[in-house]
Formats: sequence, structure tokens, C-alpha cells
Amino acid sequence: MASEESALNISWEERLAAARETYSRFVPDAEPERVLASMERRLGALGTFAFSAVGEMWSRPQLNRRDRSLMIISVLAAQSRDEELELHTTIGLQHGLTRTEIEELNLHIAAYAGFPAAMAASRRMDAAFCQAEGVARIEGREAAEHLGDEERLSRAADVRATLTAGSAAQDPQEDLEVLREHLGDLGDWAMKWAFGEIWSRPQLSRRDRSLVVIAILTALGQEAELAFHVPAGLNHGLTRAEIEEIMTHLCLYAGFPRAVDGMRAARQAFARVDE
Repeated sequence: MASEESALNISWEERLAAARETYSRFVPDAEPERVLASMERRLGALGTFAFSAVGEMWSRPQLNRRDRSLMIISVLAAQSRDEELELHTTIGLQHGLTRTEIEELNLHIAAYAGFPAAMAASRRMDAAFCQAEGVARIEGREAAEHLGDEERLSRAADVRATLTAGSAAQDPQEDLEVLREHLGDLGDWAMKWAFGEIWSRPQLSRRDRSLVVIAILTALGQEAELAFHVPAGLNHGLTRAEIEEIMTHLCLYAGFPRAVDGMRAARQAFARVDE
């Protein structure tokens, strides 16, 4: 109880120290005190909170900084927040993400927020990559494999087995028919493209993909989809504390209403898992 009380009663100086540590990573070439002074001078109270609340949130131990960058880059891309996306792409590189991993996020943006958002995000990410690598243009990207439906279905079945902890039909064609029955032709696209191609790629782990998709769905207010993807995230190795931390962090990046709805959806999904 004492440790819980102390965690809820930290001083301004302690919060400021956590924010300084965060911003020393966000802007490594500038002194955190100068960053705070500049933000308050330009933005007033908004600048104070952008430094202190954002800085404190990123210092929380429930998720590491790499995980937080994964989800925030994805959410900013889904929301088409161009300027912030370019900044956080750079921060993601500083937090240990590779360019390949960040680019992989755009496939989930395409699937869960649409191709226009993914194409726009790719352009903003490229600006950050070029700056980081000191080049005028990024060259030599690797295309996706050119897969036929037999291979797509085989890979989709493997993905669906882990997403559902083995409750999906083991036969790929049978599982496809289930999705078609519920979703028509959309089920065909979900099975073959979303699960068979995107989710099956090795560039990100399935845990990372679940973290990203849960964050995107929360930011977009898709509680019905969270009912499926929260248990899937547990199956892929996310903990309940980590999933709840996604919602907590997103109060600053998607707003409290979306974060509250996401927390409710997550806890309802946990309760169904426990039944």
C-alpha cells in the first residue's frame, strides 16, 4: 500500500525529472530545461503540459520506449498527424526501432486505417529517414513476396491459429468459409490479405503487431474490433498490464474519450477470457 500511495503522490520536481529524462532522448542535442522554456514561451500552459505530462507518460515502466514508439507512430499515422509523425519517426529510431520495422507499420495502417493514410504516412516517414541517413532519397526497398492463394491461405491459417489460441478451424479452406459466411467477400480479403500476407510477415513479431493493431483500433474508436484483438494480443504474449498501458498512454495522443472506451473494451475482453 505504501508503494502505491507514493506512486500516486509524486512531487512536481519528481515529475519534472522524469520529463527531463524523456526529452533528453526526444531531443538529444538540446538541454531539457531549454526545451521546456521554449515550449512554455511559445505555447503557454499547453507547452507546460506537452513537456511534463508527455515526458512523464513516456517514462512509465509498464511499456518500454520501443513499444511506446511502435504504438505512437502507428496512431499518428492512422490519424494523419503529419508533423508529429515525422518527429516521432525520428524518436522511434532513437528508441531502437529500425527503418524496416517502422516501414512495416504502414502495412497495418493500410489494412486498419486505409491506403490513403498509409501512403501519406510513408511520405512523412521518408522525410525523417532521409534526415537520419543523410540522403536525398531512400533507395532499395524490398517488395513483398508475390503469393498465390494456396500459400496465402496456409499462412493465414497459421496466423489465425495464434490469434485465436487454436480455436479457429485448422483447415484453411474451412476457416475461410467461416469468415465468408460472416463477412461475405470482405471475409475473403481479411483471410487472404490481412492475415495471410500482412500478419504473417517476419519483419515484426506477432506481439508487436498485436500491440500496434490494438493501439490503432483504440485511436479510431473501434471497440467491436478490440473485442477480438485484445484476447489475440494476450495470445501473442502481451500482458494485461501492457494492454491497459496502451489505453493509458493514448489518453495523451487520442484523447480521454477514446482511451476510456478502449480501457472499457479491454477490461470487458479480459472478463470474457476469464469466463
